[in-house]
Amino acid sequence: MSAVKAYAAQSETSGVGPHTIERRALRPDDVAIEIDYCGVCHTDIHFAENDWGGTIYPVVPGHEIVGRVTAVGAQVSKYQVGDKVGVGCIVDSCRTCDPCQQGQEQYCDQGMVSTYNGIDRQDESVTYGGYSEAVVVHQDFVLRIPDKLDMATAAPILCAGITTYSPLRHFGVKPGDQVGVIGMGGLGHMGVKFAKAMGAEVTIFTRSESKVAEAKRQGADHVVISTDREQMKAARNRFNYLLDTIPVQHDLNPYLNCLKVDGVQIMVGLLEPVDPPLQIGALVRKRRVLAGSLIGGIPETQEVLDFCAEHDIECDVEMLDIQNINEAYARMKKGDVKYRFVIDMQSLKAA
Repeated sequence: MSAVKAYAAQSETSGVGPHTIERRALRPDDVAIEIDYCGVCHTDIHFAENDWGGTIYPVVPGHEIVGRVTAVGAQVSKYQVGDKVGVGCIVDSCRTCDPCQQGQEQYCDQGMVSTYNGIDRQDESVTYGGYSEAVVVHQDFVLRIPDKLDMATAAPILCAGITTYSPLRHFGVKPGDQVGVIGMGGLGHMGVKFAKAMGAEVTIFTRSESKVAEAKRQGADHVVISTDREQMKAARNRFNYLLDTIPVQHDLNPYLNCLKVDGVQIMVGLLEPVDPPLQIGALVRKRRVLAGSLIGGIPETQEVLDFCAEHDIECDVEMLDIQNINEAYARMKKGDVKYRFVIDMQSLKAA
């Protein structure tokens, strides 16, 4: 085992600060990675502050990890020292259930092992994430970063990217489809880019007139101000798909009425009970579907990285020194970031 620098939350109210963790010695199939960049996801805040319950302290967040291979186990065949690689939200799964056999480890029947705040399947140790100098991961859960991608802007693809790409691909978005993206944060702006690259006509739903120009800059063909009743009325029965990226409570009913017959509204942001209640008649009368989607498995996460390289897609990021992580959390809570913070890990290594 080796000691490495990290940043961890010690309690619900401690904030995130300097800490030292132990990384395991290489198992035969392991890859050791020096971390260069780590994206900051809103999920990191939820775990640091125990918003969902179940946080195991100390918790080292970070599941948008990009770096270079520094060592490999004796049986590793997929990577070699110097390779540019990434680690997303998953570091293990049972590998035998139907979802795992289909490359959908995120839906593992026994539960995927999360990159942080998970329990290692072999030694039952707690997993620690990417707010650290280095990480050790089984080769089957390591992704290859295409040379064409900038490493810093590639980091959020491993969560924000795959979270929006996977449902669009799964539900079969194709050229000519009408796709609405609800919300324009870290998830939403990536959803616009993917839907456009798939050939769809894309509309952003936003509450703010001030975001119209920015939505067009991101590639949206149209913008609907969701607080404007006339604009929402004009949008009824128009969309094949709605990608709902809003992570807080909001009324789903006006959006459901914007779907065509057989239209699908896909939830990727909200994990809480719906409030206000759904008017189920809006589903029944048009055979609409309300669906959910969770990140992607390892094959699909590699697919989205390659897709981004092919289509020149990158996440809009603001670089961050790790010493300013708590300030970044405060700004994220206010929506004050366009659109993803990425930690330059040189700031941790030099500390």
